[in-house]
Amino acid sequence: MNLTELLAQPESKTLEFKRDLSSLNPVLKSLVAFANTAGGVLVIGRADDGALVSIPNVLAAEERLSNAIADGIAPAITPEINIVSHAGATLLLVRVPHWRGPFYLRAEGPEAGVYVRLGSTNRQAGPEILAELQRALAGLSFDQLPCADLTPDALDPVRLQRFFDQSGRKPGPEHLETLGLLIPHAGRLVPSHGGVILFGRDAVRQQMFPEGAVNCARFRGTDKVVFIDRLSLDAYTVLEALDEVGKFIQRNTRLAAKITGMRRQDIPEYPEVALREVLVNAVAHTDYALTGMRIRVAIYADRMEIENPGMLPFGMTLDDFKAGVSRIRNRVIARVLRELGLLEEWGTGYRRVQADCEAGGYPPPEWEELGAVLRVVFRPHPAAFSDTAAVPVNVPVNVPVNERQQWFLEQLGSGRAVNAREMAAHFQVTERTAKRDIADLQTKQLVEFVGARKTGIYRLRVGS
Repeated sequence: MNLTELLAQPESKTLEFKRDLSSLNPVLKSLVAFANTAGGVLVIGRADDGALVSIPNVLAAEERLSNAIADGIAPAITPEINIVSHAGATLLLVRVPHWRGPFYLRAEGPEAGVYVRLGSTNRQAGPEILAELQRALAGLSFDQLPCADLTPDALDPVRLQRFFDQSGRKPGPEHLETLGLLIPHAGRLVPSHGGVILFGRDAVRQQMFPEGAVNCARFRGTDKVVFIDRLSLDAYTVLEALDEVGKFIQRNTRLAAKITGMRRQDIPEYPEVALREVLVNAVAHTDYALTGMRIRVAIYADRMEIENPGMLPFGMTLDDFKAGVSRIRNRVIARVLRELGLLEEWGTGYRRVQADCEAGGYPPPEWEELGAVLRVVFRPHPAAFSDTAAVPVNVPVNVPVNERQQWFLEQLGSGRAVNAREMAAHFQVTERTAKRDIADLQTKQLVEFVGARKTGIYRLRVGS
């Protein structure tokens, strides 16, 4: 990227602008944050409104900055500082690669003085991020750490047997140790964090890693105001939740119908292979050390969002991820997913998602790093909104329904909460007739009523 393009970019995880060096502390914070997170470029001499402000006596300014970096940051870093000219202004460009730290401001100390880059801001690293920086320095992942107070009995034998059956491995403690599910600690074998997250007995897992679960929600419109359906998968491990999330998505999204000749082709509202890939990626790359955050699947009238807690691994950007760079956050969990055939070659997930969407005619998903959360946004297949193709969620073609009932199903399938009164008004029939139509749909197990009598709503039935 040339200088003109660089100056036209907005501030980001790897780019920041400062007007001048009148205050050195914010400058040093940015350099520390860049070094700790994914590297970056600091441009000195550009104001917030984009105007260039030439640095007076630039050689003295460069020396002053170099001395401040040497005196104010520990361990020592040696960024590349260049004097450049653009549009008649003299600027300083400071390029900082990512190094294994953690780096900190000497004046604030080795704990309070550590900063990381979240979006376009510098944030003081809390205990969880500090711990992750230390693990990165030691070459360890969170899921490799020991649960020192537990015994191997904390792992659920039923879940382990299911894994062995699915992976084709022979059951045995030696395999658990090879996979990192059991690890040596203080002269004995204990479960690893990853072992408990994936295979722990419910009581142990929910006590130690309550965030190791998935929440799902279907909202009526395009925001989070009104729930239509929700599901909290506390009773399932994140591995087991993959199938349950698939069922939730199936019952809360529509099928589009494409008629070719005498045959009908059902097109899911969202790309099934790509969704599965993103969900597996979320399980593999969630930061399970973060408290108060879970993997979330949110379905709106116009999109689906899948979020997993955890910024990208240190030293990595979204551009790196899209280019196929792979850095595994959870080595134990990733190994198990690979044994099950859910994770394939490292670094190919993004390309497989894009290829599946392109092959199926779906809009490409949008990947966003929002602070400590990675979000993937899917948009529906264009056929899902066509006037003639929209079909309610999985309504069988051979189920006989009349015109009024078909309309009712389509309204529910599009996320609207409709009732007998609205059906009666739309078709100019009596409310008694409308209620009889809806009761028939309930008998055919196509719709169900949920909630209190006066405030509840109809929805498409699970598994219909």
